[in-house]
Formats: sequence, C-alpha cells, structure tokens
Amino acid sequence: MLKIKQTNKEPSLLLSYGAAVPTRVAIVAVVGCSVACISLIVQFLNYGAISRLAKNKVPSLIQLSNGQTIYAKAVDPAERSSETIKQFVSDAFVGMFNWDGLVQTNNEQGKLVIKTDPGVEIKGIDNNASRKVTTKAYEAAFSLSDKQGFRSAFLRRLAQMTDPEIFSGNIRVAIVPNYISNPRKISEGKWQIDYQSTLVTFKKLDNAGDAIPFNKTITVESVTTPQNPPEDTTELAKKIYRIRKPGLEITQITDLNLGKNN
Repeated sequence: MLKIKQTNKEPSLLLSYGAAVPTRVAIVAVVGCSVACISLIVQFLNYGAISRLAKNKVPSLIQLSNGQTIYAKAVDPAERSSETIKQFVSDAFVGMFNWDGLVQTNNEQGKLVIKTDPGVEIKGIDNNASRKVTTKAYEAAFSLSDKQGFRSAFLRRLAQMTDPEIFSGNIRVAIVPNYISNPRKISEGKWQIDYQSTLVTFKKLDNAGDAIPFNKTITVESVTTPQNPPEDTTELAKKIYRIRKPGLEITQITDLNLGKNN
C-alpha cells in the first residue's frame, strides 16, 4: 500500500504582495499616521488663526521704557492712519505759514532765549534777487518731497511771498485752519487731503489784520524715515528727522476747487 506523505502548505494570500506584517507593527503604524494627520490639521488651523489675526490687526498693549503703556496696532509698511496724515499736514502748514520774525534758542546756560529771526536766504530764479524765508518755514519745508525739485521750487515761491518787514517785526502773518478733510486714498501709500484756512496779516499799526482765503489740496506719500537718528548728528538734521518722523512727505500742493468738492 502506498503511503501518501502529507506536507504542511502555507495558506494562500489572495491579492497579497510582500510578507505579512505583525499586528503590533500595524497598530503602531496606524497610530503614527493618525498623529501626523492630527498635527497637520492643527498647523493648518494655527496658520488660519494667525492670518485672521494679522488681517484684523488687533491692537496690542505695549509698555514703554518709562513704564507708560500704550496700545499699538500693526499696519502695512506703506499704510498711515488718517489722524497721522492730518496731523502731519497741519504741523507742516503751521510751520511754513506762521511768520512772527522770532526764533527760540538756548543760551550757554541752557535757558530759553527769544531772538530776532535772521531768516534763511533763498536764491532767486532767472537772476532775480535773493529773498528770505523764516527759519521755522525753512525747517518745516523739509516735510516736502525733493522729487523733481519740488521743495526748492516751493521755497523760492515762499521767499517771494515773505515780506522783508517780517524780519524787522513790523509785520506778522498767521495761518488759521478752518477745516481739514479726512484723507482720500488714491493709490497704495498715497493720499489727498483738503486744507481750508485763512492767512491773516498783522501790521504794527494795524492789529485788526487783513485776511485772505488759503485753501489747498495736498498730496502726501508714505516714505521710510529713520526713527532714531545718531546723537552726533547736526541740529538741523535732528529737526529734519523729527519733522519726517511720521513717515510721510508732501509731493504736491494745488489750489482747492471748492465747487468740485462740494
């Protein structure tokens, strides 16, 4: 009688490829994959939250070196708030059009002294005689852009407007702001603002004053300005940095068309 030899056959693996994986290893792999997926989802959620926070620009509480706390809000490098623009334009025009013929300086003891303004000589154009502008107006004019010679041309025109009697104390001129509009954004980092005011001229023998309308449309652009100038810089440079600290400059001044804006 023939004996049939039995052999141990491995179970066939239907649609299988490769060696079988132990159960423990499979569990570890599944858990690891799950943790990686959860981590990825959390990162996406964090990114979305940070993006919304940056977009909303939520104010943050900041403590200054002197202990004072202020609220600050992050903005784009070319952005400026409406109040910053209005204050910049107001300060520039007050500085350029208030003429009293006086300057304030500190003596050797550090005491404030008021002296007669010698003025700053501005060379005329087309061989015209040189004229002067007040020291305050000269400094405030650094709020104007130097592109295409705008500031120098403005100073020449301002010198022609400035009566020499200003420097002898016989005439004073004051600008009286009446209305400053909210800035209108015309492009990225560029705004227009309407400035309605009155220029009043006071003479030594007539303190009633003569008033004329002074209404302008001003175009301003954002610029990058050093916030902390070096200590060893000149006094004039420090004044220029202070004037331009808001990160703005005036690029155009035109007559205000009241009919168009109304």
